[in-house]
Amino acid sequence: MTPSAATSVGALERPLLRPPPRNRMVVAVLALMGVFVALYLLAHSMGLIPLVCGVWSCDTVQSSQWAKVGQVPVPLIGVAGYGSLLVLALLGIQPFWKDSRGIGLLMLGLATVGVAYTAFLTYLEAAVIQAWCVWCVTSAVLMTLIFLASLPEVGRAVQRR
Repeated sequence: MTPSAATSVGALERPLLRPPPRNRMVVAVLALMGVFVALYLLAHSMGLIPLVCGVWSCDTVQSSQWAKVGQVPVPLIGVAGYGSLLVLALLGIQPFWKDSRGIGLLMLGLATVGVAYTAFLTYLEAAVIQAWCVWCVTSAVLMTLIFLASLPEVGRAVQRR
């Protein structure tokens, strides 16, 4: 083995030089996309922009009684959720935090809550409102992908015990 090959093998064994978990990078990209979708829907709910929806029934969904939780617009909950996931994922790829079990489990926990809430909202669209919003479906797909991308955190947490 040449000295440079030995050096590169040794470098990979040092924690700060190992690449960050790929699933956290995927979560960061998906969460950023979710932030943009949720901000778009929030801007519409605040009356700042029109909703472009095509053949879907976005206005029906966005004007339903289910578009708010109390006085809080559902898109604001989305901005908070996706934003929190983005922050956790970005922290989780930093050299100091990439081996953090806590960050990974928080990310997985928040993704689990997010996918459960998304499932509830999707049920409301299908069974109660009986209308579909392309932006809501896009958000549901993003949150489901975030949840799936967060699942490796279980193995990472168990592996370190």
